[in-house]
Amino acid sequence: MTAPILVLGATSGIGAAAQRAAQSRGLKVRAFARSADQLDATDLVEPYAGDALDRESVVSALSGVRAVIYALGIKERLSMLWEEETLFSKTTRILLPAMREMGVTRLVAVTGFGAGRSKLAMSNIERLGHRAILGRPYADKDRQEALIMESDLDWTIVRPVILTNGSSAAPQVLRDPETWRNGLIPRSAVATYLLDAVENDLDLRKDVVLAR
Repeated sequence: MTAPILVLGATSGIGAAAQRAAQSRGLKVRAFARSADQLDATDLVEPYAGDALDRESVVSALSGVRAVIYALGIKERLSMLWEEETLFSKTTRILLPAMREMGVTRLVAVTGFGAGRSKLAMSNIERLGHRAILGRPYADKDRQEALIMESDLDWTIVRPVILTNGSSAAPQVLRDPETWRNGLIPRSAVATYLLDAVENDLDLRKDVVLAR
């Protein structure tokens, strides 16, 4: 069996969808999360309880993996309207050198529509609303994307539009910034692309938007 894929944030949201989709393909996953001990270990899933802000934990989790899917998220809370968010940039500053140290070169990182240069694809009204509610988390996603793009890894930045729990479907992968737009997309469809990107080396050193 091939080496596992390390999924950061594997117990919720897109990360959980990715590790379930990997199992359906017969792919081995190292499921990294602080609550990973709640997962059942199987032939395909290796739960790995750890903190992405702890360098030693991240380095250890990278041992023997073939790729990393970064799907860490935050819980929505009222205080994110005024509190500075640093999780995305801090964990990325730990992850990137750790990957180089451990010889892992493939990174598929989930951010979101409105991060980085994709904010230019929003209308003025969309941008104002997005900034008012998600401005601080997305400012940190901006910092995260810049760190990834400056690295020498084989990265792909994946920006899904508004997420739903709908049934899976093949996502539209919008590669040309002229086609970038908002909309809805099931988490399961995002997971489909993440695994396709790992297995087929899609969109190396590129940033894409995923929509339905």
